[in-house]
Amino acid sequence: MLEVQHLKKQYATQKAVDDISLTVKTGSIFGLLGPNGAGKSSLLRMITGITMPDAGNILLNGEPFELIKHSPLIGYMPEERGLYKKMKVGEQALYLGQLKGLSKTETLKKIKYWFDKLDMQSWENKKVEDLSKGMSQKLQFVITILHDPKLLILDEPFSGLDPVNSAVIKDEIYDLAQKGTTIIFSTHRMEQVEEICREIALVNKGKLILNGSVSEIKENFKQNMFQLEVDKPIEGYEKNIIKHDGNIYTLQFENNGEANNLLSYCLEHQFKIKTYSEILPSLNDIFIRLVEGDNGGVRQFDSK
Repeated sequence: MLEVQHLKKQYATQKAVDDISLTVKTGSIFGLLGPNGAGKSSLLRMITGITMPDAGNILLNGEPFELIKHSPLIGYMPEERGLYKKMKVGEQALYLGQLKGLSKTETLKKIKYWFDKLDMQSWENKKVEDLSKGMSQKLQFVITILHDPKLLILDEPFSGLDPVNSAVIKDEIYDLAQKGTTIIFSTHRMEQVEEICREIALVNKGKLILNGSVSEIKENFKQNMFQLEVDKPIEGYEKNIIKHDGNIYTLQFENNGEANNLLSYCLEHQFKIKTYSEILPSLNDIFIRLVEGDNGGVRQFDSK
């Protein structure tokens, strides 16, 4: 759906985006990650046509990006919300829906559908300034998807939402992806990325430093750590034990062969093994390790 080729953007002496290339597959939920000031927003603004790149190419469906032609295909919900506070909710949705090229009849039909679906009917005559942050967030989400975009860009979509409404929006994101919408999900909340996205890109200091599938990335960053729960104390593995809570052990080995030796030891000594699992690093752990130790290289992990 989207291909970014050697994109560059500089503001004065600051390289906001420094030679970034990545591909987002049709129907995928793609996570764009990075610390504050990493270049995520600058990258998204170029993809949406708000700003133009200094160098590089943006392709949508294999075609060079053209603002007039491709803008109707995109829905963008920025982190800085852009609602008109003095307008009523219904008027706001109607106005912005028509700006995206929908007729008044189409827009009203879609407003009714989404307001009914997300339990927003009673908001229609309220002013935007009277809405809570969470209610404003739901309204912004609906306005972003009214025109059925093929590429949906969500920057911190769960900010201000309570757990119930976060789950509602999350379900809608999954449903849109199932129907073929390509979604770029930008956030600093690693646990949300881990739950929602199958592929990610990590940007730091304007550069792409990690790109690929979540499963492959976690597999490649694992550190041979295991958790084992048995029915009696383990002896002889003191150097490997990181944490010990009763008969639940967290251990780290130099390689998987040593971990297999532990299992053999347990079987030989007739231990009852209640649980045994490898501990894969969280995206948050990987994020911190890479950002703190960034050496400028790109680590690419493709889906199998």
